[in-house]
Amino acid sequence: MAPTQEQRYDHVPPIPTYDEAVAGGSAWHHDVADSPIDQNQHTTEAEAEGQSLLTGSSRHAFESSTPSHRQQQQPAQGGRRPRGYRAPTVETDDESNLFSSDADSDSDSDDAREADQVRREMQELEIDDSDVHGRGGRSSWGKRIGLALPQWRRWKWRWRLPALRRPGATAGGAGAGGSGGAGVAPTPEEARASSSGSSSWFARARIPSLPKFGSPALLLLIARTMAVFVVLGVLYLVFSSDLFNNMARRMGSQIFDPESVRSHVQNTVDARRIRDHLKHFTSYAHIAGTAGDFALMEDTEMLFRKYGLEDVRRDVYEVYLNYPKAGGRAVEILGKGGKVAWAAKLEEEEAGGRSTGRQTFAFHGHSKSGDVKGRLVYAHYGLREDFQLLKDRGVNLNGAIALVRHYGPQEDVALKVMAAEQAGAVGCITYSDPADDGFLKGTTAPKGRFMPADGVQRGSVSLLSWVVGDVLTPGWGSKDNLPRMKLDQTKGLVKIPSLPLAWRDAQGLLQRLKGSGERVPKEWVGGVPDVGEWWTGNGSSPIVRLKNVQDEVEKQPIWNVYGRIAGIEQGEKKVIIGNHRDSWAFGAADPHSGTAIMLEIARIMGELVAHGWRPLRTIEFASWDAEEYNLIGSTEYVEQNDEALRRDALAYINLDKAVSGDTFHAAGSPVFRKLLLQILNRVADPHFNSTLRERWDQRKGEIEGLGTDSDYVPFQDIVGTSSLDIHFDGGKFPHRSSYENFEWMDNVGDPGFIYHALLGQVLGLLVLELSNRPIMPFDMPAYANNLGRWVRELQSWANLRPEKTPSFDALNTAVKSVVRSVRDFIKWETNWESSLLASSGWEPSGLGSRRCEYNTRMGKFETDLLDLEGIPGRTQFKHVVFGPQAWSRDPEAYFPAIRDAIISGNETLAQLTVDKVAEILTQASANLAK
Repeated sequence: MAPTQEQRYDHVPPIPTYDEAVAGGSAWHHDVADSPIDQNQHTTEAEAEGQSLLTGSSRHAFESSTPSHRQQQQPAQGGRRPRGYRAPTVETDDESNLFSSDADSDSDSDDAREADQVRREMQELEIDDSDVHGRGGRSSWGKRIGLALPQWRRWKWRWRLPALRRPGATAGGAGAGGSGGAGVAPTPEEARASSSGSSSWFARARIPSLPKFGSPALLLLIARTMAVFVVLGVLYLVFSSDLFNNMARRMGSQIFDPESVRSHVQNTVDARRIRDHLKHFTSYAHIAGTAGDFALMEDTEMLFRKYGLEDVRRDVYEVYLNYPKAGGRAVEILGKGGKVAWAAKLEEEEAGGRSTGRQTFAFHGHSKSGDVKGRLVYAHYGLREDFQLLKDRGVNLNGAIALVRHYGPQEDVALKVMAAEQAGAVGCITYSDPADDGFLKGTTAPKGRFMPADGVQRGSVSLLSWVVGDVLTPGWGSKDNLPRMKLDQTKGLVKIPSLPLAWRDAQGLLQRLKGSGERVPKEWVGGVPDVGEWWTGNGSSPIVRLKNVQDEVEKQPIWNVYGRIAGIEQGEKKVIIGNHRDSWAFGAADPHSGTAIMLEIARIMGELVAHGWRPLRTIEFASWDAEEYNLIGSTEYVEQNDEALRRDALAYINLDKAVSGDTFHAAGSPVFRKLLLQILNRVADPHFNSTLRERWDQRKGEIEGLGTDSDYVPFQDIVGTSSLDIHFDGGKFPHRSSYENFEWMDNVGDPGFIYHALLGQVLGLLVLELSNRPIMPFDMPAYANNLGRWVRELQSWANLRPEKTPSFDALNTAVKSVVRSVRDFIKWETNWESSLLASSGWEPSGLGSRRCEYNTRMGKFETDLLDLEGIPGRTQFKHVVFGPQAWSRDPEAYFPAIRDAIISGNETLAQLTVDKVAEILTQASANLAK
């Protein structure tokens, strides 16, 4: 098509780049008759061949597809390039020849020589010269690379065998009888003559044959064969190494920016979802082993699956539980003739309408069944010291019914009942006094935090300090095929009946003690109104009947539920998050604030997995059953899997009473200190306009010691898994009563569920960092430093005891050994970081294996602090640092075996115990240093 008037051309077109000049490949070559050259110019066949190597019908983007005035220009003189200059192609090394072909087109000989030169270059490149003329679709990439290289780099390695010819064949391809000499191409006439003969095919064919010994071809064949084997060997080594495992790990986890994942976890915690879960899980009563408990187990199982957890399963154990009977409980004052003069109401007022079930009876888990009568005696907080004071004042406790208060220096209700039993009482009644938890402390439930007049604090009276878990299978899992004790054989149960009361009922008992026995010491006076004078009671006290006839089931099924996210690097290693599901009543704070948060984090982690993320180590979520009785569900799991947990469990995070106020607390192993402070520093409290770390520092917060009242006990004390319990505390709340319900949490405990969401952020970040940091973020120096402090505290405590103090020299030496080993141990992490920086973040498989081994040794340190023989008389407790004392739940009382031995008064036993603990610490230090 002729150009239109609107078409404009630059007077001097821009110079094309090299890429523009060579763009188009074979499409540039075309029949010369179609070229837009001057019609008055005669083009010979040789000229067409030359042009075909230089130009084509496809032009650059800045050129018109029709003739232009640029094509009318005369060639430049004196070596000047014409207007419309094209950058040289890679067809030849001589740039000027590209332009001389136009100027010298009248010379057929020059054209022929140029064609011969092109053929020779093609033969050197081993490219068939048949596609020089009129070829359509071949790519000239290989050629261009070769000719574009400098002269000294034109030789190149080709991955093919040499072309072998039959003996006698010439380099030009003629047979032995052909006229072409070696290296000389045959003439057209010779080629035609050769093709007409009967041996034409044989003459043209290249028949392969083995090269002669010592020839260059044979050497080249051997070299290339060896190269093939070398490459195959390298590929084998690559695939047999951990390179692709490391790549898979990075693709599965590290490809996600760690900070983005952290931000996602924090920003995705949804307070509304947590609220919805809490509302559902508190909608009906669900004591362990009941229909309500089973229904919530199924709901938990369903939610674990819904949220994308893997290997979701239930785990059934058969354990000893007791249940109250309707009409089977009574607390009565008997008058003349044994008639009832007064009776306690026992039950709370209905705390609100419920669509399913009813609020539970007031009773003690694992209490003794019985119906007993005795004189009433008030014994303050029920400490052994309190009963001793009564005896010293002449109060006869044999055959008495003891009335004791909750809380005090010893909060364990079971130890109060046992102290009453040992003092000679035949029954025990516990109650919540307003001076400890009631209107004297502040507004009562349902509008406030404290126990109302009819509120009853239920609980267990099994002796957890002696036996933890199912009291009939101490030390092994409660499965069908395993042995069981008889009820009268276990050390885990008290031997007198007991019941809890509201202060409303205790008031009636205290009023009738007036004038019996002696007036109590001033510090024994409680806050129950209208009592007037507080008396101890004695042989002249009113007779009280305590009835506690109950259902006892020695093999009651309970159900744990587990779900996991498998790790892709150290999949056998576990970070476990757990909380119990059963409750004495509706359980808004204990346990379902923790349940709701755990489910929310399970949902978030499941979402991450759905988007391709994977942790390096396995994350396992666990919903325990029967915790309220004696930490049964978690303990049976630990005892059933003790060897695997000692080997593979790296950390356990416990929730339980997760939210009952606005002050963050943490109790557990010191290894979590550094990580916890880092996390608190990035979680903001909107109510105080500060981070949780700032609030923590303001109150001089520290990781507290672990007590014995939740599911961390079997993990920390039996298998040595580093454990952490986290919660927001607010002091007293209507614990284990029917007032601890959803409405109380929604209106009083945590309106807006702000602190549920904040704890969800803390938990999510803890799980993320523990499961996914290449090196476990354990603060080993903090553990070593705390060991030194705890030994000093132990020595100070021992020096105040009346018993003779053993020598602590070996223990102090062992602690110094731990400090040195930890100092050397953590240097490896610095070296690892330096190696990664030097290699731009690339970790060789060997270094990765050593890092995994480093993590294993770090996680094993706490396990190495176990004495597998256990504390004498309480052999389930094996940790030499953590664990309950026989008569105390003081969470800050470390080295329980040593304390027990000193209290026993046996000097030899005390010294042997100190030396044994020192030996275990020394061995743990040596294992860390390996």
